[in-house]
Amino acid sequence: MSKKDVVNHPSHYTQGKIECIDAIESATTGLFGIMAVCVANVIKYVWRFALKNGIEDLDKADFYLQKLRNKVREQKDG
Repeated sequence: MSKKDVVNHPSHYTQGKIECIDAIESATTGLFGIMAVCVANVIKYVWRFALKNGIEDLDKADFYLQKLRNKVREQKDG
């Protein structure tokens, strides 16, 4: 029997054959600083919400999405 690896491969971060960290790595290519952090956290919290903290994770994702939206607007308005 194999023991769960809750540090390197927690079940709430694997969907099908894809691990969340791999999706985040691809989604944040070319992004830097707080924008990369926000995108990563939105993905992370939406990814795991059904398997971990439910609405709390969706609220966290929303927090980071709003922060990202504000940063993008700041840059646009210069």
